[in-house]
This record gives sequence, C-alpha cells and structure tokens, in this order.
Amino acid sequence: MSEVKKIATRQSYGNALVELGKKHEDVVVLDADLAAATQTGIFKKAFPERHIDCGIAECNMTGIGAGLATTGKVPFVSTFAMFAAGRAFEQVRNSIGYPKLNVKIGATHGGISVGEDGASHQCCEDFALMRSIPGMVVACPSDDVEAKALVEAAYEHEGPVYMRFGRLAAPVINDNPDYKFELGKGIVMREGKDIAIIANGLLVAEAVAAAEKLAADGIEAKVINIHTIKPLDEELVVAAAKECGKVVTVEEHSVIGGLGGAVCETLSEKYPVPVKRIGMNDVFGESGPAVALLAKYGLDAEGIYKQVKAFV
Repeated sequence: MSEVKKIATRQSYGNALVELGKKHEDVVVLDADLAAATQTGIFKKAFPERHIDCGIAECNMTGIGAGLATTGKVPFVSTFAMFAAGRAFEQVRNSIGYPKLNVKIGATHGGISVGEDGASHQCCEDFALMRSIPGMVVACPSDDVEAKALVEAAYEHEGPVYMRFGRLAAPVINDNPDYKFELGKGIVMREGKDIAIIANGLLVAEAVAAAEKLAADGIEAKVINIHTIKPLDEELVVAAAKECGKVVTVEEHSVIGGLGGAVCETLSEKYPVPVKRIGMNDVFGESGPAVALLAKYGLDAEGIYKQVKAFV
C-alpha cells in the first residue's frame, strides 16, 4: 500500500495564492513579518509588487487590507490565527465586518498542532470569535486539495472570509475525481447509521480513521466533513441527526463556540438529539510535539475512537 501524501494546509495556502494571482490582477497579499511561516513568501517571490509586508503590526495590516478593498482590490490578509482573530479582532470587526468589505483573512497556525510554540500561539478560540462577526464566512479545510479550493472560493465570494490553515502536514484525503467544494456545503466522507461524526480541518482524517476502528467493533459511523463552519450546512447536519440519532463533533478548537457550538445550536432548534463535542475542553494548550499534543488531548484517531465508542 502506497504511503498517503501529506502537506500542511499553510503551504497549500501559499501555492493557491500564486495560482490565484496568475488569474486575477486584483489579488494582493498582506503579511505581518511572517511570510516564511504563512507561506505567503511564495506569492511574494512570484508577484513582489503585489505583496505588502506590514511588519509586526497586525491591527494596522487589517486596516490596510480594508482600505485596499475599497479601491477594488481583493486583499488576502495573512498571519497566525492567534493574531488574525485574536489581536486584530476589533479591526476585523469594525473595519472589515461592519462595512462588509471584500477582505479575505488567511489565518495559519491554528489549533494545538502549532506544537512547540505553546499556548500563547495555539489559537483554539478563532472559530468562536469570527463566527460572532455578522456576515463573516468561517472555514477550515481538511487537506491540500480542499485548502486550494477554499482560497479560490473565497476569492469568488463577495464579502469577508476567514480561513484557518494548519502548520502540521495533513494527509491528502480529497484527491478524487468526485470531490466538489462549495462554501456552506458539507461532504459525507463515510456512510454509517449508528452515529454521525462531524469534523473539520486536520481532524477529518482522524475521524475517518476512528470510524474504521469503530467499524471493527460493529459500530458504523457516518463521517461528515464540515469545512465551512459559517454558514453551516444545516440541512446535512439535521439529516445526519435524523439518520443516526446521535452526533459527535470533532475539532481542533475549544468545545465552546466553534463547530460543536454551531451544530448544537442548529440541532437544539431543529432536531434535538444527544451531542458530544470533542475538542479542547475549556483549557489552554501547551508546548510539545504536535502529534503528541493531539494524542494527549484525545484529538487523534485513537482518542476520537475511544470517546465515540463510550458515547455510543
């Protein structure tokens, strides 16, 4: 069996920006002295005149992006999730969200898989923060294929979009001819009737692996990739709840306010069923190897498998 290809979605972001830049002259990319880490340096090399390094001044960069959008440019404002959603929240809210400007936010290094950089840089609150801004689209792709498709879709969407990309290499799981990306539409990765597992980002692959382990125990889990947290694919979520009777959400984010919160909000109103949220349980992360941290906090395939089995 051939080894599964892995690539960090932050690298996918950088590569996708170059392809976008070739097709659209209105694309400009802004960074806050992190072009090597966010991979926007790839775009800078291809289009130096359309790349602006704003220095370590994320709030100012957000304002510059907003200003560029008013001139007809399509700015991709790029930095770590902790700074894009956290440090610059007020500017994102007031300068981008409130006037509904066409700014795209490329937030890399989200979640605890940032690893050794530790809790200060492991943003597990960004989905909650960005979801709360009216009109903001919030998405987190599961692999290289999906990340590139997301960047293209974000450009085509008129209005603000928040995209979270990861530092850790993720297995490519969407490299098939039937794959289709659409903002606000989830993807069924695996059919099942006993329980529905709804995941996003790096943890979609882990959820699929967990489902295989559950199948060996006679539990058939339906796995859904919800790459777009807002707007949520409510129709698919409700249909899965009706079919399976129980739902589990899996995310590299706090269990408060993210994918789990969005799913619970929908189901409590439209089809109440028992829901278990798997994520960071109201705690900060810590410094350590990314893979070890995912295992410690129960976010790898084994951890998801054990928690889902107990819930079933």
